[in-house]
Amino acid sequence: MRRWALLLALGLPLAGAMDAGAQQRQGPPHEWTFGVWTGGLYPAGDTGTPACFGSPTVIFTRDVVMRVSVLDTAYRQRTIETVALQPDGLEFRFTPMAPVVGPLGNRMPPDAGFGCGGNPNILRVERKGPDEIAFPGCTEFPSTLKRCTTAAK
Repeated sequence: MRRWALLLALGLPLAGAMDAGAQQRQGPPHEWTFGVWTGGLYPAGDTGTPACFGSPTVIFTRDVVMRVSVLDTAYRQRTIETVALQPDGLEFRFTPMAPVVGPLGNRMPPDAGFGCGGNPNILRVERKGPDEIAFPGCTEFPSTLKRCTTAAK
């Protein structure tokens, strides 16, 4: 019994020291973008209603960015390769897409990227406010995007 008490007495301070030295786990640099965004193709409407979640323009997750397609009902899904912090936002680099085989040969879908600077594998996100972003230089997203929220602000 005394041995157990001695072990506990010596072990508890060590356990506390190990916990104190542990660092908090940091999230990915693009964590603030996670969620559903509307606008971009057109000025954003009401973002504080459930209807906003029914037709998002862009969806950011940990590993994937999905965007609405004007030419199709399915969302275009891009897998994130890296994310770099920029002074006013982020730069996403996507894994290169394989060309789609069609009647005219191997081609990239016309809306595979975001229409940004001719490179479909890069997306720059500029933070305009806590719930507002823009894709600078992206012809397919001339308007700002706003985050869909559960309550009107």
